[in-house]
Amino acid sequence: MMTRFFGIVFLFGVTALGIGAESALAQERVLGEEVLEPGIQLTFEAAPQDDVTPYDQNLSEEATDVHLEVLVGWAEDADVEVPEGVTRGGFVGYLQFFATITNEATGQEKKVDFIPHLTLGDAMHYARNISLPGAPDDPYTVTMDVRPPRETEVAFHESWREAHGTPLFEAQTFTYEGLDLAEVAAATRP
Repeated sequence: MMTRFFGIVFLFGVTALGIGAESALAQERVLGEEVLEPGIQLTFEAAPQDDVTPYDQNLSEEATDVHLEVLVGWAEDADVEVPEGVTRGGFVGYLQFFATITNEATGQEKKVDFIPHLTLGDAMHYARNISLPGAPDDPYTVTMDVRPPRETEVAFHESWREAHGTPLFEAQTFTYEGLDLAEVAAATRP
């Protein structure tokens, strides 16, 4: 009877430890979601630091506070109109993303450009490992500049031009203020 009791207590303790450890793993935070005409869904996220290659083009995992990323695809929501022939949820390539991360306590800024990344789970997305311009528990503002492909990167057929025009969309800026990134910065990936 006593052995069974200790066995149950042991299993309960291991389960509790597992739940605690799991909650610290892969903690992502959605900063905002936007839709650009013609139906391009953007999800801006802060995720835990990650090991990204090539190393000469990416900040090391040890030097990184957070991994800022943008998930980009043709809108999956049936209420959002998308162009004929595109695959809902399919990745939209050749977009340009620039972030300004501002420490609201000190005014320090860091500017980064995003590049395409490929990972299991999110698949193709745009991202960068970054070190924050201050302590992870300071409040932050993230301003994202979103630009269409350059004129020389995507060719537009007449059918597209007649239906949607060019460029793919007009450049836009989205700002997210009062962000607490401490939990994401403290998290680890499995």
